[in-house]
Amino acid sequence: MLFALAPAEGAVSLPQVLLVLAAVLGTAKLFGELAERIGQPAVLGELIAGVVLGPSLLAVVDPGSELLHVLAEIGVLILLFSIGLETNLKQLLSVGGAAATVALVGVVLPFGLGFLVAEAFGLEQLPALVMAAALTATSVGITARVLSDLGRLQDPESQVVLGAAVLDDIVGLIILSLVSGLVAGGELTLGNIGLTTLLAFGFVGVALLVGPYIVPPIFDRLARLGKPATLATMALVTAFLVAVLADRVGSALIIGAFTAGLLFAPTRHAHTVEEGVVRLGQFFVPIFFVSVGAAVDVRTFADPQVLAVGGALIVCAIVGKVLAGYAPFWFKGRKLVVGVGMVPRGEVGLIFAQTGLAAGVLTSGLFSAVTLMVMVTTFVAPPALKRLLGPARGRPPLPSDDRPGELVNEA
Repeated sequence: MLFALAPAEGAVSLPQVLLVLAAVLGTAKLFGELAERIGQPAVLGELIAGVVLGPSLLAVVDPGSELLHVLAEIGVLILLFSIGLETNLKQLLSVGGAAATVALVGVVLPFGLGFLVAEAFGLEQLPALVMAAALTATSVGITARVLSDLGRLQDPESQVVLGAAVLDDIVGLIILSLVSGLVAGGELTLGNIGLTTLLAFGFVGVALLVGPYIVPPIFDRLARLGKPATLATMALVTAFLVAVLADRVGSALIIGAFTAGLLFAPTRHAHTVEEGVVRLGQFFVPIFFVSVGAAVDVRTFADPQVLAVGGALIVCAIVGKVLAGYAPFWFKGRKLVVGVGMVPRGEVGLIFAQTGLAAGVLTSGLFSAVTLMVMVTTFVAPPALKRLLGPARGRPPLPSDDRPGELVNEA
């Protein structure tokens, strides 16, 4: 019996919530440590912990729990905010052309391959579109966590992956919005496509242009008035507000959180903010990865048809993204690292699949096939990146704006 995080009468049972959180955090930490002992990233252990705790095996965690979903989403917001803090925007923009090329090819190629495969299996156009769309967006949270654990966020390949994954997410949101409209019976028009695209990309551009004139002065004053812990808390408040603003204008919460991190990265307070965020992330971030793993129900893979469709989707998903890594032919870095870094679909692919299932466009079998693709691409990327990049190394100092005489952290 799954622990019920929200009893039927609507009240939240605190003892059961605590039991689930204890199971999630304890198992995630244990499996993460074991993964690192055998030379794999901790995130792989956390994903496996989710499968073990989910309905497939121990049935301790209900991936459909609304409370667990909210905690997991907070986790991914904190993760993306911290990744933004560690990202040098100037360096990211320096590989912008390569990142944009990888993102574009990494959307078009998997989508086209997935659609052809779906039609080859005799599926109608709308289910084929939903399944193809599930192949497009990379789960930036999973790849970013692996790169961070390995101390490789500042590598040129990692910068291309991060930039491409963020662009992927924006394009994925556009596709999800359009596909959701089609599923709901709407029509696909150039006006809808243009407006959705403008809102998604416009938010990031405006935030990065306006933010540097607002964030540093406010936090310079806060640093003089408050303690470092207060500074970190207010930075997180800012990240949540930027995330909500992104959602309100038609972008995505995770894009807003990442953008907020980019705004804080070049300031003198970045190190202080990161210390506070990392502590909080130790609680929330594992919940996100466990919830992704728990959403995988391995019992549905006994159907040969599900395995056939899922296997074909896996090939399209991996081949499409790996080839996308080779698209920027002028890039001198290791293109295979870029391609493998773009492979995991994670929660992004599940969102597409869930949208199709809830609307009745996908059958339970087709949903399981997409879930199989998500599971395999999510699980193969961390160890593959680990093998390609080698042992973890010390994390470099946080990016600074290189202004002379400034301290990374104020006393």
